[in-house]
Amino acid sequence: MSDAKKLLESADAGLLIIVEMQTRPQGDSLLKNPSAAIPALPPGTTQQTLAIIMGGGAGTRLFPLTKDRAKPAVPLGGKYRIVDIPISNCLNSGLRSIYVLTQFNSMSLHRHIQASYKFDNFSRSFVDILAAQQTPAGSQWYQGTADAVRQNLRYFLERPFDYYLILSGDQLYRMDFRALLHQHIRSGADITLATKPVHRHQVSEFGVMRSGVDRRITRFVEKPTEEAVLHEMRISRELLGAIGTDEEAELYQASMGIYVFNRKVLIECLENDLVDFGKDVIPHSIKDRHVSAFIYQGYWEDIGTIRAFYEANLDLTDLVPEYSFFNTEAPIYTHPRFLPGSKVNGATLRQAIISDGCIISDAHLERCVVGIRSIIQSGATIRNSIVMGADYFEQDRSANSGQPPIGIGRNCVIDRTIIDKNARIADGAVITPEGKPANYDADNYFIRDGLVVIPKNAVIPTGFWI
Repeated sequence: MSDAKKLLESADAGLLIIVEMQTRPQGDSLLKNPSAAIPALPPGTTQQTLAIIMGGGAGTRLFPLTKDRAKPAVPLGGKYRIVDIPISNCLNSGLRSIYVLTQFNSMSLHRHIQASYKFDNFSRSFVDILAAQQTPAGSQWYQGTADAVRQNLRYFLERPFDYYLILSGDQLYRMDFRALLHQHIRSGADITLATKPVHRHQVSEFGVMRSGVDRRITRFVEKPTEEAVLHEMRISRELLGAIGTDEEAELYQASMGIYVFNRKVLIECLENDLVDFGKDVIPHSIKDRHVSAFIYQGYWEDIGTIRAFYEANLDLTDLVPEYSFFNTEAPIYTHPRFLPGSKVNGATLRQAIISDGCIISDAHLERCVVGIRSIIQSGATIRNSIVMGADYFEQDRSANSGQPPIGIGRNCVIDRTIIDKNARIADGAVITPEGKPANYDADNYFIRDGLVVIPKNAVIPTGFWI
């Protein structure tokens, strides 16, 4: 057997699975990450691990995409939702006990999860939703990530889980959590958090950790800016060498918002009023607990802002994207809709992702992500834009309804725009942020981070200029 083949213990019954580690052209290849060859976990570890995904708060930085939905329910990559990323990462890692904590605008998120993740009756697998609720113990909304887990702790402790994996619901990445669990168990840590090496200009956006070659975290600073602090928090030459990075690089360990807790430790860490893991629980725990850093070197993007969301989507159209949905060894799952194949009638397409059920007639699309059920009429020109599509096909629509049909009308020009679902863009409309302020609110459109956003169900009349 070649060195490229690794034997992994099955999560189910001690069976051996041969996994071929193949060289892949995709930029998100696991070969970039030292965790690519996953060591065998102790038998039953994945069954003893509960995944908890944070459904997000109000998602104000993603407004108006979060005007009518929770942040994890925002469409991504044409046919997916953001929440599909952490759930799929769990399933691909053999973790099949998953809770999603929800609170804000959660109806569409609930509907998507219930329609997408169904298991048979002969396993203990589940993806369940825990919505914020009033109880005799309290009636407050979730105040933060730690408070959300604290309010639902009684459900998490019902089964004898040994490890609790806490994940964010608004990040784009591909990670095998078995590597994270392996380091957590091997190091004897109480808490392990995933960190991502980032450059100096990115440090002000994250909580930053300092750890030695043994990965034990000794200090945490939230969004440091002082020169002396930055110098102290820089990753040491020894650790850079240990992770296979240039020892002269100026890198820092940024928290990814991904945590593993031992059962007893999680209970003890929540016996207080601390509301957030990243800002409160982790800094307090470093003082008297073994907190370890799992250094992840693959693609990872926090898509919590309009600009980050826009760029992450359009990056998917690159010839060799850093993150690819074409990875067959770790696929991203979503709701199976049984839509027909898309129909293209003489269009010009360049770097475009076209999802299921679309009809595109003699249009010009360049660097675009086109969502499900999109209708794009002849003469339309769409560049550097995201068209999210529609929730339904219009059947037997009356011509006298007074509204243009769902989709993009004839001879429209659209540039640097995000068009949310069910939008009606009438013939001859021109939409571009050129010459406009970086942030602006109007009746039927918004400008955020220099991008035009057409909200869900909006109507843009004939010949309208934005």
